[in-house]
Amino acid sequence: MNRDELKNILAELQRGERRVDDVAELLEHLPFRDLGIAHLDTHRGLRSVMGEVVFALGKEVADIKVILHGLLESEENILVTRLEAHKAELLQSEFPEFEYHAAGQYFVKMGREIPVQGRGTVLIVTAGTSDLRVAYEAEITLRMMGQRCEKLVDVGVAGIHRLLAYREKLMAAEVLIVIAGMEGALPSVVAGLVDRPVIAVPTSVGYGAAFGGVAALLGMLNSCAGGVGVVNIDNGFGAAYLAGLINRG
Repeated sequence: MNRDELKNILAELQRGERRVDDVAELLEHLPFRDLGIAHLDTHRGLRSVMGEVVFALGKEVADIKVILHGLLESEENILVTRLEAHKAELLQSEFPEFEYHAAGQYFVKMGREIPVQGRGTVLIVTAGTSDLRVAYEAEITLRMMGQRCEKLVDVGVAGIHRLLAYREKLMAAEVLIVIAGMEGALPSVVAGLVDRPVIAVPTSVGYGAAFGGVAALLGMLNSCAGGVGVVNIDNGFGAAYLAGLINRG
């Protein structure tokens, strides 16, 4: 859709020849920008709770630069996930307004304050310190969605007393994101303690028979506790996005 077509639609709306709902539906899937190496979804922020997020893994630095320059023309807040440190170093000089979080492997620009939109707090729980990269990705995603969040770190089932010491905090959360590798037992335990949705995130942390997170994924899918939903391996972004939708005010 070009500018003239959009003007015609808006003029028809102004003359009463189109209904507001019809125009809203027409614009729901538009527009996008063809950058050659990507079709930039510049409309996502109008139909969703946040704009397009750049998944950097597998992308060349030159392509990420093109995408970021395109996003900067219309977006104040931009998130890049799964960005390796050597790529971030090459990007930082060209995009000084962005901040790189090495432990979370994300690159972010927060140009506009985001008002809090959640009913309560999303609690991010990790089984071990090794799961923190995924937790940081979930945390920044929730911040970009205007969600209150807290972290509870290294309370896995190898020392269950650590988790039980925070039972009040667990019960106070509106939604819980529970992140674990190895055998992936923690989400089932947490879900047995609370009456809130638990979003389980398997991580690739573990020895050989963990199969890069497959063992944890299968364990979480077979949880005997109710109220557990499972996202893909290491998918902190997906877990946070779902938690934010559940927690929206």
